[in-house]
Amino acid sequence: MKKILFAAALAGLSTSAAYAAPEKYVLDASHSQVLFQYNHLGFSSTWGMFAGFEGEIMFDQEAPANSSVSVSMPVKSMWTGWEAREGHFMSADFFDASDDEMVTFTSTKIEVTGEGTANITGDLTLNGVTKSVVLDAKLNQVGEHPMAGKPWAGFDATTTLVRSEFELGKFAPYVSDEVQLNISIEAMKAE
Repeated sequence: MKKILFAAALAGLSTSAAYAAPEKYVLDASHSQVLFQYNHLGFSSTWGMFAGFEGEIMFDQEAPANSSVSVSMPVKSMWTGWEAREGHFMSADFFDASDDEMVTFTSTKIEVTGEGTANITGDLTLNGVTKSVVLDAKLNQVGEHPMAGKPWAGFDATTTLVRSEFELGKFAPYVSDEVQLNISIEAMKAE
């Protein structure tokens, strides 16, 4: 029972939800981000962020393995703190991104690994390439949002990508091919 309740919370649902068909929760775009970090020539760690999330979580509390997560964000939502770098990332050297190009993640499996932790496996599409990735996720909190007055949940997750696998390998290995991702998500019960 404890694992089922944790999985429900991790997937963004209130533990008070009825045992029934999957319920829909939507991401709170104003409190959901993906931070990325890579090594620059051995001199520094460079950071950036993606935002502008859209997405939903569907969860079956009786059968957590049947749950799903689907999110997307615009490539051009990337922010690095330096406009020239962002322009270079959007050039033909890297993304060659159009205004409507999206980064997407669709889960294929959710596996509870312990109290407050889970692995979320899914298909990540980045730069037109789709690869399976595993997010190491941790439940932060679940409960009623004090201002919204409805069920809310939040979790953090991490993973490491190899950018050359997504045809983004320019300057590797001098600029690290591995990119660390730190993800923080909040989700609210859909109306």
